[in-house]
Amino acid sequence: MRRLARSGVRAAQALALALGALVLAGCASGTARPKPAELPPSVDLIGVRQVWQLRAAPVGFPLQVHVQGSQVLLAGDDGSLVTLDAASGRELGRASVGAPLSAGVGNDGRVSAVVTRANEVVALEGGQVLWRRPLPTQSYTAPLVAGGRVFVLGADRSLTALDGGSGARLWHLERPAEPLVLRQAGVLLPVGNTLVAGLAGRLVGIDPDNGSVRWEAPVAAARGTNDVERLVDLVGGAYRAGTLVCARAFQAALGCVETRDGRLLWTRAANGATGIAGDGERLYGAEADGQVLAWRADTGDRAWSTERLRWRQLTGPLVLGRSVVVGDSTGLVHLLSRADGTALGRMSTDGSGIAATPVQAGNTLVVVTRAGNVFGFRPE
Repeated sequence: MRRLARSGVRAAQALALALGALVLAGCASGTARPKPAELPPSVDLIGVRQVWQLRAAPVGFPLQVHVQGSQVLLAGDDGSLVTLDAASGRELGRASVGAPLSAGVGNDGRVSAVVTRANEVVALEGGQVLWRRPLPTQSYTAPLVAGGRVFVLGADRSLTALDGGSGARLWHLERPAEPLVLRQAGVLLPVGNTLVAGLAGRLVGIDPDNGSVRWEAPVAAARGTNDVERLVDLVGGAYRAGTLVCARAFQAALGCVETRDGRLLWTRAANGATGIAGDGERLYGAEADGQVLAWRADTGDRAWSTERLRWRQLTGPLVLGRSVVVGDSTGLVHLLSRADGTALGRMSTDGSGIAATPVQAGNTLVVVTRAGNVFGFRPE
């Protein structure tokens, strides 16, 4: 189901607009989603086993799991943050911001940052709250903590830079508001000395010191005759290789940009709603109907596609060894061949659905479910 909200949401309007967004989302989705494709018996061409399990908090927001070396940092609906050792599954630390979350979690190895549903950025250090800062809008994207600063991408695709030590506002970049925005994470990442963000259908290069725009590259343009059809937004889960950044525009297109000068290298029509991954030669992603596709990274030409996971509401992909890993809404984790998309393996979790794109920490595959269970898998 599409998760949409009106842009320019202020604190006093948040509840009313959130309720309106739920109605709009139901209208936009149309008829009920088709039944997920039946799966054949699981193959085991890659021997993978569960090595640990940890209980955290349920996840209902667009969680972005953060990996720092061999450690994994994640957050839950209730405002709790958990740091764990990926090798053993041992809990290394736990903290709380004391409020439900809408986005998280960002970290630079010292300071962590999340956003609450009350539109407040909260920074923590050593398990203790360092500062809190109100936002003028909602955010569903994990803050980027880098260079002693915290960068926050708003749901209306405004961008705010805060001092990492005090929370003081350094600069604010605001663009013409779109009628609708997605209730999911957007694109926000550092590339050298440039901050790259997804603002509407464009990748934009920004000077992190003052917020000035260095370049813009259009990945997709608005289309259609009403607000829903004209919605164009870049979704979180971009692929970076050196100065190359590739991203997906929600149910519209896929494109790659050279960030040294903002040149759009190519763009192709694509109908997905989650992020992409890559391995230097190919990009991988799932379409809205559950097809998993691979594209050539240099041209955007399609390399292969598979329909074996149709209508299974897939997460963004992770490239892991010779496989592409995706989770689905039934709690299954699928390993597909990078070469041709054939099935290599399948693992079960708790049946509640995978809450975030799987991540790799060391030689461990880490998966978080909607129910708040965290699983560690490792090759046998």
